[in-house]
Amino acid sequence: MNATPFVIDDTLPAVDHERIKEMIPHRYPFLMVDRVVNMVTNESATGIKNVTCSEPHFTGHFPKQAVMPGVLMIEAMAQTAAILVVHSMGKEAEGKLVYFMSIDEAKFRRPVVPGDRLHIHVKVQQSRKNVWKFAGECHVDGVKVSEAVYSAMILDN
Repeated sequence: MNATPFVIDDTLPAVDHERIKEMIPHRYPFLMVDRVVNMVTNESATGIKNVTCSEPHFTGHFPKQAVMPGVLMIEAMAQTAAILVVHSMGKEAEGKLVYFMSIDEAKFRRPVVPGDRLHIHVKVQQSRKNVWKFAGECHVDGVKVSEAVYSAMILDN
């Protein structure tokens, strides 16, 4: 990804939790995006995940030091990307399943813990028909905590 910092404009209308559930099929406990605060069709999106101590994975990861699993940060990037894809493709794409095809260059820079607010930034690198490639980053308090490049395929249910 380029060196340009991500800017969040909380004055823009957000895609709220209920609208997200219309757009993608994920549900509790696996819905990893609470809202989307910025989206540019076919280009980029910024999602928000409020990390709470009541999430089920924290009972075992880890009992004495709760840490959000890195794979769930990648899943949050993928779900934010899926919301962007649905937004870009239109209403006919709502509810379709999106499957990972590859995950590359994944890096985890610092632990994410309950109380953190994860800002999930995704940018389209390429799209061809039903295959999309993204670069994603997660930030907490302006500090990059994880990143990955991944591709996914959108399928009819």
